[in-house]
Amino acid sequence: VQLQASGGGLVQAGGSLRLSCAASRNIPSLSAMAWYRQVTGKQRELVAVVASGQRIRYADSVKGRFTITRDNSKNTVYLQMNSLKPEDTAVYYCNLFVASWDPSDYWGQGTQVTVSS
Repeated sequence: VQLQASGGGLVQAGGSLRLSCAASRNIPSLSAMAWYRQVTGKQRELVAVVASGQRIRYADSVKGRFTITRDNSKNTVYLQMNSLKPEDTAVYYCNLFVASWDPSDYWGQGTQVTVSS
């Protein structure tokens, strides 16, 4: 399966962006879709994840500002990012995990988000 991420860009602090990630095939309901981010020289970190049954988890640094949603009919996951801060600047990657598939783990190509102060 291919994951196509889009929606990154340059925004001023306090602004908003919406990331999208579409899968190239139908995704089972028993799966998790997530957004990670990575700054050059640092480890990739989990931003938000939505699993089956709409179980959602956020990194503490984005709680109250970011919202992850999933549209199963479109095999797409979104990340609405509000009140952006310069420290949110990173390459954002979408991830799909399907335990019943082999391989189970898939990554999108990454989309750059830059927040200017």
